[in-house]
Amino acid sequence: MHHWKRSLPFGFLTWLIPFSVSLLFYSRDGTLLIDIFLFKSIMIVLGGFVGLSFIIGYFRVVDRAFLREGVLIGSIWLAINWLLDFIFFVIISKMDLGAYFVQIGMRYLTIPMYSIAIGLILRRQVIRLEAASSQKE
Repeated sequence: MHHWKRSLPFGFLTWLIPFSVSLLFYSRDGTLLIDIFLFKSIMIVLGGFVGLSFIIGYFRVVDRAFLREGVLIGSIWLAINWLLDFIFFVIISKMDLGAYFVQIGMRYLTIPMYSIAIGLILRRQVIRLEAASSQKE
């Protein structure tokens, strides 16, 4: 069973937290205050940490269909992040859509990569535990 009440807020926070932190690196006139490569590295590490933290939190209440849940939350959170970025970067900031995907958007593919990988690992562990349990009987 998919846990919608946990999925949507977590997905929103995977976008909001890195976005909010990124604002600290810009001046009031929109000038980046640190080296662009350092900024991008910070954002990738922060985004990965936030995403994995919420994925782990999400899976704490999942007790079956781990791979399905990994695919679902990865897809939902990817869509949430792309939609919110589209609003802020493409519509409001007038960033070219192609440039957005090259510079920012493709990085969000790590979300489903992480959630699917964790779903696969949990699924395999359950299969191993069930096999070991049935061999003991």
